[in-house]
Amino acid sequence: MNVMEYGTQNEEIIMLLHGGGLSWWNYKAETALLSQSYHVILPILDGHAGSDDGFTSIEENATRIIAYIDGKCGGRILLLGGLSLGAQILTEILARRKDICQYAIIESASVLPSTLTTMLIGPLFSISYPFIRRQWFSRLQFRYLGMPEDLYENYYKDTCRISKNNMISFLKASTSYKMKASIKDTNARVFVYAGGKEQLSIRKSARLLQDIIPASTLEIKPGFYHGEYSLSNPAMYTKNLLAMCRCPLPAEE
Repeated sequence: MNVMEYGTQNEEIIMLLHGGGLSWWNYKAETALLSQSYHVILPILDGHAGSDDGFTSIEENATRIIAYIDGKCGGRILLLGGLSLGAQILTEILARRKDICQYAIIESASVLPSTLTTMLIGPLFSISYPFIRRQWFSRLQFRYLGMPEDLYENYYKDTCRISKNNMISFLKASTSYKMKASIKDTNARVFVYAGGKEQLSIRKSARLLQDIIPASTLEIKPGFYHGEYSLSNPAMYTKNLLAMCRCPLPAEE
């Protein structure tokens, strides 16, 4: 598994898992703040630009990340965070290893499978995929995701590098993923977030996660769309992350 690492001189480890179709730069701004005081690890999920393997499943990504934490991080880290597909992988990790992290942040995760959506992904995406390399189409998608302008070049370049098969694979995995009941046994202090303007299924998933995880807190962010919390409000995300974990804020320059 390929990873980006920052602040390697620091002992406490924070690992953040990017959303589907994105890459490590999902958390670029957060990393600039966190790496002053923490060792930040940004895995590149399978099937995405810069990864070392094709996408097979959410479960396989979870297996590889657990193996990385065991082999490189002593089996336990301070915090795991994830957005969308990354958050689904995070829920899978928590369901398998109850003591892998002290804190977890689940943002915009779908844990309620949709059979119809999964069936439609293949044919619909086969029609739209040829447009991915068109700037006008890329711009439309980028604006829909509500990402800050300084991420557009990363978004366009890396989206063009994702194969059709990989994109269909991780989209199908995302829409068919079902949370494992064993997540209720996690020892992590879990914070669940969803945007107030996200799809109903995401907000329902957030409430289900809060219901099943004993030590969890849910916050629906008013007016926020999918992924807007971490992608468009990195300073707020970082400040709240550290406050929730009772960690000292990075020193201001």
